[in-house]
Amino acid sequence: MRKIPQRNAVIRGLRQRQIVTVLLLFGGYASLYFCRADLSVATPMLVEELGKRGLSHDDVIVGIGAISSLGVLAYALGKLFLTGLGDFWGGRINFLIGLAGAMAFTLLFASGVGLPLFTMAWIGNRLTQSVAWAGLVKVSSRWFDFSSYGSIIGILSVSYLVGDAAAREWMGALILRGYGWRSLFLLAAAVAGTMLVANYLFLRESRVRAGFSEAIPNPLNLFAASESRPANLKELLLPLLRSRAFLLVCFLSLGCTIIRETFNDWTPMYLRDYLGYSMSNAAGMSAIFPGVGAVSVLVSGWLSDRLGVNGRSLIMFVGLTCTAAALILLMSMHSSTTGTLVPLAAIGLIAFCLLGPYSYLGGAFALDFGGKQAGAVSSGLIDGVGYLGAVLGGYSVGKMSVAYGWQGVFVVLAAVSALTAFGAGWLYVLGTRAAAALVPPPEPLSAEAGLP
Repeated sequence: MRKIPQRNAVIRGLRQRQIVTVLLLFGGYASLYFCRADLSVATPMLVEELGKRGLSHDDVIVGIGAISSLGVLAYALGKLFLTGLGDFWGGRINFLIGLAGAMAFTLLFASGVGLPLFTMAWIGNRLTQSVAWAGLVKVSSRWFDFSSYGSIIGILSVSYLVGDAAAREWMGALILRGYGWRSLFLLAAAVAGTMLVANYLFLRESRVRAGFSEAIPNPLNLFAASESRPANLKELLLPLLRSRAFLLVCFLSLGCTIIRETFNDWTPMYLRDYLGYSMSNAAGMSAIFPGVGAVSVLVSGWLSDRLGVNGRSLIMFVGLTCTAAALILLMSMHSSTTGTLVPLAAIGLIAFCLLGPYSYLGGAFALDFGGKQAGAVSSGLIDGVGYLGAVLGGYSVGKMSVAYGWQGVFVVLAAVSALTAFGAGWLYVLGTRAAAALVPPPEPLSAEAGLP
């Protein structure tokens, strides 16, 4: 009889430590988006300041677009070549590196006075941040059973949307009170530094190291079920690269990330330049994209639990199709819509249709393929391929907006969304066929079985 109270105590202790782990990962990753939204929010102010130093408006726009693209390229390369280290030395180290690098390079950016130093600081910021999400995924795989992947990754995916929205709101409030662009970066560094200390002190690599039993991985993953270190990088990469479904998920990440990063980087500039919002209002209003996206992630997770594993592909197909339609609607709007809620509603609709499905690509899908052994490299490859495409969201979008206007930008994004929706439909068909192949056909009935 004593074993039952002891077992209940162990379960309660595990649940409490899991809650603490989620809170630390959630807060830490949300803080990273303070160190990512700051450039987007500060862009109109940087354009104004650099313009006073003799640079033209268009040259500064293209220059900041180049900074953004180089940062995304560094982020993509880090995802592809550095995140897999978490499968060898642990996800906690990856996560702490991301927080420390974000804080340090954000402070370096705040000390800068020109585009060269801004560029170096932003590249360093994005490169070190690139390992953090894979670290989060790795730690999650060692704290939670596979039956909780969808809900846990869904909750943690909300972190970057909440962090992005909160950063834009707080930074908009600072601008409204007369603070300059440097204060935005100092705020971001302070938030990241606070979460760095908290995670260093309290985050543990796995529940085994905290004295509990091992987490149970998805039995259909491509790797072993243990938490043992893989023998070499080849053992991690080959099973993933041989999987047609995994490669298709990487393609979906490519299309979704192009659209997402474009809105993350350029929404304040679009609201300021094209629709005529003030700098503070443009910063605050740009929070609608990550804010509505947070709701989308939760709704998509709830639907995914009820539609089954293959339901994620169906949700992506519907969401991306609606995203393409919303982008066409945004394309048709003119600057005369300033002061109305129509452009903001269209941006919110895009966020709702896109960000929920997107959030599972480098999270739940990555763990389904990689399990506990290769969760970091699986997540890194999916996200890395996506961010290689998102390089276009900086420099190319800046050039395109100058040459063809924002309508031209939205035409291209609508085409990307439609093509990605086709890929999601294909993934759904493949998943349906695979599921059907696992169900044996019914045995034919005969007269001996009781037919007349």
